[in-house]
Amino acid sequence: MIVYHSTKEEFVEDVFSNNIENIILKAFQEKLHQSTSRNEIESWKSSLMYMNNVLNDPSIPADCGVAIEYRIPQTSKRVDFILTGHDADKKDYAIIVELKQWSECELTEKDAIVKTFVGKAVRELSHPSYQAWSYAALLQSFNETVYKDNVQLKPCAYLHNYIDDGIITHPFYKEHIDRAPLYLRADALKLRNFIKQYVKYGDTTKIMYRIEHGRIKPSKSLADSLASMLKGNEEFVMVDEQKLVYETAVSLAKKSTLKKKHVLIVEGGPGTGKSVVAVNLLVQLTKLGLVCQYVTKNAAPRAVYESKLTGTLKKSHISNLFVGSGSFTATPNGQFDALIVDEAHRLNEKSGLFNNLGENQVKEIIRASKFSVFFVDEDQKVTLKDVGDKDEIRHWAKLAGAEVTELELTSQFRCNGSDGYLAWLDQALQIRETANPDLSGLDYEFKVFNSPTALKEAILEKNKLNNKARLVAGYCWDWASKSNPDAYDIQFPKEGFAMKWNLTTDGSLWVVNPTSVNEIGCIHTCQGLEVDYIGVIIGPDLVVRNGKVLTDPSKRSKMDASIKGYKRLMEKDAKGAQDVLRAIIKNTYRTLMTRGMKGCYVYFADKETEEYFTNTNI
Repeated sequence: MIVYHSTKEEFVEDVFSNNIENIILKAFQEKLHQSTSRNEIESWKSSLMYMNNVLNDPSIPADCGVAIEYRIPQTSKRVDFILTGHDADKKDYAIIVELKQWSECELTEKDAIVKTFVGKAVRELSHPSYQAWSYAALLQSFNETVYKDNVQLKPCAYLHNYIDDGIITHPFYKEHIDRAPLYLRADALKLRNFIKQYVKYGDTTKIMYRIEHGRIKPSKSLADSLASMLKGNEEFVMVDEQKLVYETAVSLAKKSTLKKKHVLIVEGGPGTGKSVVAVNLLVQLTKLGLVCQYVTKNAAPRAVYESKLTGTLKKSHISNLFVGSGSFTATPNGQFDALIVDEAHRLNEKSGLFNNLGENQVKEIIRASKFSVFFVDEDQKVTLKDVGDKDEIRHWAKLAGAEVTELELTSQFRCNGSDGYLAWLDQALQIRETANPDLSGLDYEFKVFNSPTALKEAILEKNKLNNKARLVAGYCWDWASKSNPDAYDIQFPKEGFAMKWNLTTDGSLWVVNPTSVNEIGCIHTCQGLEVDYIGVIIGPDLVVRNGKVLTDPSKRSKMDASIKGYKRLMEKDAKGAQDVLRAIIKNTYRTLMTRGMKGCYVYFADKETEEYFTNTNI
């Protein structure tokens, strides 16, 4: 999606009107259905004046294209400025310009990372050249117009306030500056010549229009790319916070010792790339000769990863890379160089089949490794046993004498990069208030079905494309087929609907077995994984009455262990227990409804709830 799109001639007129920032703000609000900070508005005003000066040359055609704030498909990242046109051979070119108002920065020892003052503090950020290159690489990966029509992307960065001090241009960053040239305050003429080298004729083939309307390649699946990644191939371009988290983790792992341990807490919501960064870390730290493992409480991601690696690695090697969170109850202090804990919010206190081993999984992981990184989303805690929150990790790190570093992943790479969908979902579930009361204008397919049969048929149809559509449900129906293979579990007799849970046939491999689309998964077989389209059956444990979202744990199946013991909790502290149970039920559906990268289809067992969500998403 492009916020502002015009020709160079029109852009020059808008800048000359001394109102360019308000023109963009109005388009921003209309197209993205949100506003932005005063600082960003001021940055438009300042930076676009400088870009106007650069373009003030008759050799740069008046009819070349100008796009401002273009959101890259499948992400929530926006490109500052794109100029489109044709070179001397009439080839299509798009010049990607990352604009910064920085005037100084500090060198770091982390690849492509600098320190600078933004947001009222000195922060570590991606080097502008790396940032511009990564955006071009994302476009190359996702947009069919770019790679099929052979559109040439030329990234660069323009820091119009920065006087060269040898830091931002330091040889340490040479690799990235070579891929995306860096232009500073004194380099306006150089940037102009860079543009003129590739844009000699105007945009007569509507390059940016074609890019914006180009078919989007399906995003890569982490599981499908795993084998290639373990061979050292770069399957995913890490951008901005992802790159910072990755480089920080590598740096901490290198300097951690038995006497000076480090713990890194990384907070991030659905689709922010936690698992992608985690697997990249596993590959890099192993390559550096460090003894490390990828740890998850939930067996489903491990089972899927292991199935994808079968035939490429020895079984013993796979088992040494991917382990459960209860593996460290008796591990000596500092046996591992690094432990990478994905879905850390799912960690428990006790381990073992009967929850009778160890003391606390967080404590044991920190003890077992010199460096440990915990990827956390506290809004995905879905059982009463889940203890892996930030306070718990800080507590055990302090007792272990470990230094704690905290970072956050915010940019979306799931749900078509739609922060808006996730914000709307939080608002609709009444988890938190957001600025997204509806889904208008969002590039994400959300549908409410009034029949479970129609929902099933829609998912089966989507699954024919690439085996990446599945049905899931809240655990409100007993597992009758466990003891009677001929029985059905989830039934709506009036609708002629009857299906079975997929809890034994495929178990943790439910998301990849082609026949499993005919059975229904639950939170335990899909958390930490994704498909293109997810179909969700929302049971009677979540209903809406008079506009208020209510939860009822008594409507959960008695076979569901996730809230086992809740009645005892209610007797001890009714208010506290209700708050915890409400969060667990809402978190469960929030997690289920964010498993689809392209769409979420929903059926509600309760009609008033169906009406609420139908009206809310308009």
